[in-house]
Amino acid sequence: MEIRFSKEIVKELKKIKKYDPILLKQIEKKLILFRTNINHNSLRLHKLSGELDNLWSISINMSIRMVYVKISENEAYFVNIGTHDEVYR
Repeated sequence: MEIRFSKEIVKELKKIKKYDPILLKQIEKKLILFRTNINHNSLRLHKLSGELDNLWSISINMSIRMVYVKISENEAYFVNIGTHDEVYR
């Protein structure tokens, strides 16, 4: 799976790298898992609905999620990262 990031995600990842290296390691681990086994249970992958029905979500930990657009079967474009309330508004 090829992964790309929006400018907003890149900016957030830089902040996380500086202020929360533990979270950064969790993100890196989940993205590796996403690339190699997209259906792994710990990702809690699911398609969103309603106004967000063109988006998908994976869980980084119990409170942080990353949202992406499925470009193709082999390409994902991540557009948001944050808590449930932050990414789904």
